[in-house]
Amino acid sequence: MRVDLRKTLFILPNLFTLSSVLCGYYAILILSTEPKGDETFYRAALLIIFALFFDGIDGRVARLTRTQSAIGVQLDSLADVISFGVAPAILVYHWSLSELGTGGMLVGFIFVAAGAIRLARFNVVTTDGGGQPHTPGKYMQGLPIPAAAGILISIVVANTLTGKLPFTPIIISTLVIMLSLFMVSSMPFRSFKDLRLSWRTVLLISGALGVTVWIALRIHPSMALVWLLAAYVIIGIVESLIALANKARSGIAKAGQQRSL
Repeated sequence: MRVDLRKTLFILPNLFTLSSVLCGYYAILILSTEPKGDETFYRAALLIIFALFFDGIDGRVARLTRTQSAIGVQLDSLADVISFGVAPAILVYHWSLSELGTGGMLVGFIFVAAGAIRLARFNVVTTDGGGQPHTPGKYMQGLPIPAAAGILISIVVANTLTGKLPFTPIIISTLVIMLSLFMVSSMPFRSFKDLRLSWRTVLLISGALGVTVWIALRIHPSMALVWLLAAYVIIGIVESLIALANKARSGIAKAGQQRSL
């Protein structure tokens, strides 16, 4: 009996995806069964960070082994809903939002719902009629849910390692709602999968990394992760504003040409 190694390679990226699900599931389990406190929150946050690591690997493994598939795309999105939607929402709820009662629960649900909508739209946009994935582009529509989750859990980690940060439940709920809006928006965010360097790209990335190093050395390394992920969102906002300004100038120029005719 011969084993087709080519077919077995399709299992590899899915194993990384399922490892991400395991981390998210275990984080939820810890938050649901163990006493609430900084140690519990820290452990759950670290598990979600490991989930981010596995999520970042599975797609690259699939592209390197040329084993991208329709089921892989769907599985990845289902995994992201659990690991970067439900798990971070439960973590942030127990850490901060629970003080707002039902309002905090609804804010957490908004994050999960926005993430699910964003992933469903991503699957529609990035696959053909048969469900096969397209080649990844330079930009993605809406804030990726792993980045949104990363911002929330990095704040929890920084709070645990540096002491109490000035993040009240109201501030955290506002942040969660803003991240949710970014996820379902049409704002373009860089995918870094088809990165082509330009002067603007080099300037933005160099500035973000420079500030990250400064924060790590002067404040605390955990705060550097908060800034680095926040910088990703800021870069997306800045590039969207630049695109809108260019579009407005183009519209004004066209209107002027039509009047001159």
